[in-house]
Amino acid sequence: METKMSAETAFKLNVVGIPENETIPERFIFNDWGCTGDNLSPALEWSGVPEGTKSLALTMYDPDAPTGSGFWHWVLFNIPADATGIPEDVANAGGLPEPTVQGRTDWGAPGYGGPVPPPGDKPHRYVFTLHALSVDALPLDDQASAAMVGFMIHMNKIASTTFTAYYGR
Repeated sequence: METKMSAETAFKLNVVGIPENETIPERFIFNDWGCTGDNLSPALEWSGVPEGTKSLALTMYDPDAPTGSGFWHWVLFNIPADATGIPEDVANAGGLPEPTVQGRTDWGAPGYGGPVPPPGDKPHRYVFTLHALSVDALPLDDQASAAMVGFMIHMNKIASTTFTAYYGR
């Protein structure tokens, strides 16, 4: 059941270095397939985690990818409920709060893979969603698919907050 939050305790996600509803800077863009970004995972900050939250999960999803099912760029779960953020480039450099797990993305492996939409497409939406969960941990490992993580998130979700930014070329 999703919790309704008052204005005082609003569950809020900020993706540091990316203006909401604006263009994602090159340092967060994939470095292949014709893109030359730095592929750094962005820093995240959040506040207003709902009461009763036992863990958090974060996804980064491109619903505009020409796959028929979108594209999962980053999947994190089992983030401690008392965490308030994640530093930049943590996906590559390490330092995720224990016992956080990076799940397998549509790139085929755990970790962050930045935006790389096809040339000529309208700018794609990249939706970061932070989920407050009612369980201490999802019973999954780093080889769990984004679809399986998503299923488990939705079975245990208290509330979610989103942040959207764009990238096109």
